[in-house]
Amino acid sequence: MEIREIVSKNRSYRRFYNEKKITKEELVELVDIARLTPSAANRQPVKYMVVADEERNAKVYETLGWAGYLKDWDGPEKEERPTGYILILTKKDVKADIDEGIISQTIMMAAVEKGMGGCILGNIKREKLMENLKIDEEYKVDLVLAIGYPKEEVKIVDIKDNDIKYYNDENKIHYVPKRKLEEVLM
Repeated sequence: MEIREIVSKNRSYRRFYNEKKITKEELVELVDIARLTPSAANRQPVKYMVVADEERNAKVYETLGWAGYLKDWDGPEKEERPTGYILILTKKDVKADIDEGIISQTIMMAAVEKGMGGCILGNIKREKLMENLKIDEEYKVDLVLAIGYPKEEVKIVDIKDNDIKYYNDENKIHYVPKRKLEEVLM
């Protein structure tokens, strides 16, 4: 796959084939790719926790908020939930937004290359997640990357009437409005 195709296929997937399990080793491989990314001042402050077993997956899932624009949807049904997660952590006094953005996008593009997909989640009940997974108090969870084999079809469409909100149709096809090239060039 060329980079344009990988980026186009790298959508926020929220429904997955639960019978296709992600392994801890596959998640570690994605982290190994991510650790090679650029880091502001080469500080490399980000730590990772990988989760790929059903019991801990459930503990992560219960702390996540899914798809704010889809008001009538509470997240994937049990049989459509991600089968793996990568938690992005830093020490409490560290701000690493740039690193975390680069890392998260890199992980998601590497997942797409392997036939997987995922969703970068920031709507997290952080204290509950820290408690659920017994994460050391000197760290904070900044992002959770939900990973699986996508079950949904996602289509990019042009923005109409300046409405950027993503939506699903009656067939559960997920649409993501994007600005046209001529609208973003200055």
